Amino acid sequence: MGDLPQPDAEASAAQPTLKAPLLFISVLLIASCGLIYELVAGTLSSYLLGDSVTQFSTVIGVYLSAMGLGSWLSKFLNRGLARRFVDLELAVALVGGFSAPILFQAFAHTHAFRVVLYSTVVAVGTLVGLEIPILMRILKDQVRFKDLVAGVLTLDYIGALFASLLFPLLLMPKLGLVRTSLLFGLLNAGVGLWSTHLLKSQLGPIFWIRFRCVAVMGLLAIGLAFAGKFTLAVEEEIFADEIVYARDSDYQRIVLTRGRGSFQLFLNGNLQFSSADEYRYHEALVHPAFGVRPDAKRVLVCGGGDGLAVREVLKHPSVQEVVLVDLDPAMTDMARRQPMVRQLNGAALDDPRVKVVNADAMVWLQETTAPPFDLAFVDFPDPNTYALGKLYTSRFYRLLQRRLTDDAMITVQSTSPLMARQSFWCITTTMEASGLKVRPFHLAVPSFGVWGFALASKRDFAPPTRVLPGLRHLSDEATAAMFAFPKDMDRVPVEVNRLDNQVLVHLYTREWRRWS
Repeated sequence: MGDLPQPDAEASAAQPTLKAPLLFISVLLIASCGLIYELVAGTLSSYLLGDSVTQFSTVIGVYLSAMGLGSWLSKFLNRGLARRFVDLELAVALVGGFSAPILFQAFAHTHAFRVVLYSTVVAVGTLVGLEIPILMRILKDQVRFKDLVAGVLTLDYIGALFASLLFPLLLMPKLGLVRTSLLFGLLNAGVGLWSTHLLKSQLGPIFWIRFRCVAVMGLLAIGLAFAGKFTLAVEEEIFADEIVYARDSDYQRIVLTRGRGSFQLFLNGNLQFSSADEYRYHEALVHPAFGVRPDAKRVLVCGGGDGLAVREVLKHPSVQEVVLVDLDPAMTDMARRQPMVRQLNGAALDDPRVKVVNADAMVWLQETTAPPFDLAFVDFPDPNTYALGKLYTSRFYRLLQRRLTDDAMITVQSTSPLMARQSFWCITTTMEASGLKVRPFHLAVPSFGVWGFALASKRDFAPPTRVLPGLRHLSDEATAAMFAFPKDMDRVPVEVNRLDNQVLVHLYTREWRRWS
């Protein structure tokens, strides 16, 4: 620790000696904990409310403002600073540590989730904002001012960097949100207990102070021990049916629930399919394109890591190769290994004709040297975040066209033309702006309501009139009927969704909010 600020010799002679270098380590830990609480709040609100940019922007803004408030309030604390610092650590440990459990409970049981979210962020930010000024005042007579400021700010920023790397690479995929917040609350309380040793000369009687530290640590440790059961219990309250599978991947929360006669897949709380009626959706996604290109040999599936679209593709005898590009290996692993999902998709991902690529589809399209495809099926989740919205931009559709034969067909899932009419037509308009000829269509899927798709090609084409016989829902007559739109779902003028405006995310969020 040779680079840490050194005590001022003259000042040290006049004051009880503090372990200044070790107190500076507290700054590193405090900064890490504070940023973790901020990331937990932003991630959790993104999971539950969607639109990650808005959620993170507002959480960060409120948190930083609250830190400023805390720093301002610190000037009113003039006595017993060492004792107040320890008490602050315990307060941050409790509020920050239990922030994720509190927010999950608020979402499950109240209609005031946003109020609870921002109240928690303000509380944590204010307490964290108090910590550093008070610690600097404790150290001001032990360390030269210029070294004090430089040392505190340097370690504060290093701690923030450490937390920002640790959170996505280790904490989220391995621990999840609830365990992460509780673990760092425990760390905060540990700093409080450690500080009773470092600041012993300024604390006076310390038995009850240490007792409080141990009590808070014990409470958080109990919470950490039961975090898994808590998360499962809250999710069972959020979801209508029994949870049979749950996993935090590097990218999303994956949950399978099972009810009477069917099971459902949820990603970040959003329904992706129900086994009772998913065949309607996936038959519509896949078979109309084959109705135009029945001889297709090479097929690309973007998204669709559950393997259900691939199952439908493999029903066509002409298919020689299928490339599935899905970002999340946890999804494709579940599709292969989870018994209910594997049975539903017919072990499609283990078919020798299928190659699974776990990559960002847009990046993969830019970099792949694969031969051109005859068909492409784009089966991403709805565009409720900017990370997903980019996969519905004109840039994405241009990249996709480069990887297709001249007479290839594309089908894109396009949300509901009834519930999100502008969003649906924005996708069609954007595909047209990229140079595609588009024929939108729709059908009823009971779990979702009326759902829409866009069938497209580089060349003009007539809507399909025939589909593979023997399907559960689609027939020649039903296929033709899907391309007719009633007045309440007919075309409306909308902007093109581009990378630099992501207008589709705004449209989608606004339209679906009316129904939530």
